[in-house]
Amino acid sequence: MYHLTSKLVIYKNINKDSILFRLSNICKKLEADDYVKEDLISDIYIEINRLLDISTIYGFDKNLWHNYLAFVLSMTENPFTLVSEKVGTNEGTVNKFARNDFGIFKQLFDYDFSKIEKELDIDCFTIITNYNAVVKSEQIFNKSVSEKVQKLSYAIEQTKDDEELYKIVTDFYKTYGVGEFGLNKAFRISADDKSGILCPITTTSDMLLDDLVGYESQKKELVQNTEAFVEGRKANNVLLYGDAGTGKSASIKAVLNQYYSRGLRMIEVHKHEFKKLPKVIAAIKNRNYRFIIYMDDLSFEEFEIEYKYLKVVMEGGLETKPENVLIYATSNRRHLIRETWSDRSDISQDELHRSETVNEKLSLSARFGVTIGYYNPLRKEYFNIVTTLARRHPEIKLTDEELRSAASKWEMYHGGMSGRTAQQFIDSLLGARDLS
Repeated sequence: MYHLTSKLVIYKNINKDSILFRLSNICKKLEADDYVKEDLISDIYIEINRLLDISTIYGFDKNLWHNYLAFVLSMTENPFTLVSEKVGTNEGTVNKFARNDFGIFKQLFDYDFSKIEKELDIDCFTIITNYNAVVKSEQIFNKSVSEKVQKLSYAIEQTKDDEELYKIVTDFYKTYGVGEFGLNKAFRISADDKSGILCPITTTSDMLLDDLVGYESQKKELVQNTEAFVEGRKANNVLLYGDAGTGKSASIKAVLNQYYSRGLRMIEVHKHEFKKLPKVIAAIKNRNYRFIIYMDDLSFEEFEIEYKYLKVVMEGGLETKPENVLIYATSNRRHLIRETWSDRSDISQDELHRSETVNEKLSLSARFGVTIGYYNPLRKEYFNIVTTLARRHPEIKLTDEELRSAASKWEMYHGGMSGRTAQQFIDSLLGARDLS
């Protein structure tokens, strides 16, 4: 194996502490007959343990070695993979090196571990190449990455030569992208600076806009802006404001699912993280994706100044916001910053020109080119939401009249009429033993 990995050119930047290179060095010791058997077996088991950990995180199954190699190919960012992400299979001198590397990966896929197992009297490689994983809940592994990597792994298994492998992998880069940005939908700012400014959110909802009942004009306006953004046309930052529980956050999450396959990605940022926004933008501005920076429940008290960092990022700094970045925010406040009655007067005990302070506050919300209002539904609309949601679950046998009566009682004790209240009511019915 060492004689293979040592000849890599394009993929030379794979972490030297990776399972691939550490197993390669183990094979080097074995081939040179420079080892203590017990120590070498221990080193192998360490790498097998690391492989099992990765397989658990990403839900790999069957041939874990193949899954791992496909994972390495899909996550390695270098000039070749980043160009392939944009154009797929392409011509150029660099492809001679790429084909060399893909020939090596083809041999690694077909690598025969039986000699190592016989030499050391172990069977761990036979086990990992014929693995039957325990069925896991989607909540405990990265499904988004798992499905793509296993699809790539299976496709590579069917290849006959390095030329076919080259075509499959570059097509994969063009279709799905490469690295964390390519294989994941959503991200948050990492708490650990050592792992990079962003880390993936591995479990996201699968809600689509059609799943949200009502608010048709609001959804239409949101889709029009997002469609323009994804297609590379001019688009605006968006503020969704209004009553709690009306579907503002759900609409933005649904937009991500609707446009993910067309290159949309989302980064969740909280107001205490606004100082890090320049670093976030620096990390994404040259990538071949469209990024929405998502700020949920955005609002500021008078004493909070974090909004000033956001203003600079949106408009006002020397560095313009990249064309592949937009900001979508939700808030219960139309103007985001808390206003008081004294704001309406130009006279204040502690400030001579109060109107200037008001303008300062309003200048943030003015940076959102599209503002969409979400309001609590009227009673008829509320009942329509309830019945529509209920009919998606055949196990709920209540008539429309019974649903309206029960929903009316529910909203009186659970926060009034809203889409959220309606969903909570349906969930209570589904959780009950008797649905009739």
